[in-house]
Amino acid sequence: MKKAADVMTQTVVTIKGFATVAEAVALMKEKDLRALVVEKRIDNDAYAMVTESDIIYKVAAYGKDPKQIRVYEIMTKPCVSVPPDLGVEYVARLFANLKLHRAPVVSDQGLQGIISLGDIMHKSDFIEQPQSVVSRAKSKRRWPMRGRSVAKRGPPPATAQLPGTSSRNSKLRRPTSARNGCSSRAMRNIPLNILRNWPTAITTASDRGSLTAK
Repeated sequence: MKKAADVMTQTVVTIKGFATVAEAVALMKEKDLRALVVEKRIDNDAYAMVTESDIIYKVAAYGKDPKQIRVYEIMTKPCVSVPPDLGVEYVARLFANLKLHRAPVVSDQGLQGIISLGDIMHKSDFIEQPQSVVSRAKSKRRWPMRGRSVAKRGPPPATAQLPGTSSRNSKLRRPTSARNGCSSRAMRNIPLNILRNWPTAITTASDRGSLTAK
């Protein structure tokens, strides 16, 4: 895969930030360019760019005088730059994600060139040697549909076992044998809300008498 240094345009036309927009337009027409790299003011400064879109959208669209507007007023700073050893595939992906048409190529030694969509189209080898992007395999795990909650299964609710009954179906089953002096017939007449608290609900003989009398 080719690098940015292999397809970039090494001849870079620059302009100072204090130049007027009229001077920038004249330089673009002379060199048949659509963008200019703005020179750094100091060594630690960032590079900037002024494009035909900046001139049209920010000057011509509002009827401003290009002779009165400076380049630094409409330029894009800092601009996105790429290293010379970056693969052309990744440069193209960067341009696609950021909606760029061109970017300066900058290394530790300074400005090396400029790369554009035209350079990638006409000088790269993406047709002869396409680079396939390997994506991770999708997980086979099925996720619940949006808006639906998945109920987690937990242990069954604990039920109190009544005296004289088995563990099976003991929730609503009444005792079949006489307990605490109550016969099975009397037990049938005891409400379920009392049986749930059995045997604490029937503790005295007077309670048993009142229940059996109903």
